[in-house]
Amino acid sequence: MIPPRLNGAVSAAVRGSSGGPPDDSVVEFGAYVRGERVAAQGIPEAVRLVREHNHDSPVPDAYVWVGLHEPAAPEVEWLAELFGLHPLAVEDAIKAHQRPKVERYGDSLFVVLKTVAFVDHNETAGSGEVIGTGEIMLFVGPDFVVTVRHGGHCPLGDVRERMETEPKMLTRGPIGVLHAIADHVVDRYLHVADQMQAELEEVEAAVFAEVSSRDINRIYQLKRQMLELKRAVGPLQTPFSALPQRRMIPSEMREYFRDVGDHLSRVCEQVQASNELSDSILQAALARSNALANEDMRKISSWVAIISVPTMIAGIYGMNFEHMPEVKTAWGYPLVIGLMVVACTLLHRAFRRNGWL
Repeated sequence: MIPPRLNGAVSAAVRGSSGGPPDDSVVEFGAYVRGERVAAQGIPEAVRLVREHNHDSPVPDAYVWVGLHEPAAPEVEWLAELFGLHPLAVEDAIKAHQRPKVERYGDSLFVVLKTVAFVDHNETAGSGEVIGTGEIMLFVGPDFVVTVRHGGHCPLGDVRERMETEPKMLTRGPIGVLHAIADHVVDRYLHVADQMQAELEEVEAAVFAEVSSRDINRIYQLKRQMLELKRAVGPLQTPFSALPQRRMIPSEMREYFRDVGDHLSRVCEQVQASNELSDSILQAALARSNALANEDMRKISSWVAIISVPTMIAGIYGMNFEHMPEVKTAWGYPLVIGLMVVACTLLHRAFRRNGWL
């Protein structure tokens, strides 16, 4: 029998909500009691089962986990009424494109995580994009977790499946779900950072082998994507470092969040190092490109100087003056041609000796 107070509260929330139940945007939902998933026909029923169990249990150990993907505003507002979510957090979840952060509203947490994924070159032909980005927003309360995901990267199905195969992870409650998702996202950061490092090393080898404008464009695109990764990772370092000290985090979970914070610090250091490396590679590529351009200019100038000698002599004799030296002699023509050859040869040797040719 469901306590009338709990049943009435859930029903009132459903009746009073401005929107309707999230149908198209729900990826999955479940009610978890003592580490086991229990059957529920809908989100309101799952909430009733969980709150009935927690009301009768000396230790609340049941919660609801709802996963949404790019929901409409009325759907989020419906869940806000059902779970009592703060209006400011709901507004952020609807608008998306938020800065990574961890905020507390009463007895619940609102967490924004940027998701990243390394995109295959075949999928980014012509766009220049190397990293795909998205967002995961989490509402974490005493008996619920609501995840709102924007973008097609970093799905959470694997996280839910892994937790359901290990009931011990589910018994950690909503904070355990927060840790599992944060750990999954940060592991993605590490994976993407490693792939970006490999890309930079490949570009670095190409630059010092033979640089071209195409290589410079690629370096610039990688640097832009590196800055995008830095914007996703950097703002999380401070709040995640402070998260284990929050009273909402159980003592047995603090070590897990410190581990996530350590991984996040490692990612930040790696991203910073890669960003500095991309700066060095870009400067080296520009310097090498300028050096190659100067070398080409020297070669062109050398050949122009060599060709200018016979051009000048031929131009002088092409003036057709009546009195010019050696014009009437039999050996005048071979003498002039020989003079051209000797002058061009001497110039060619001089330029070769100076490294211009």
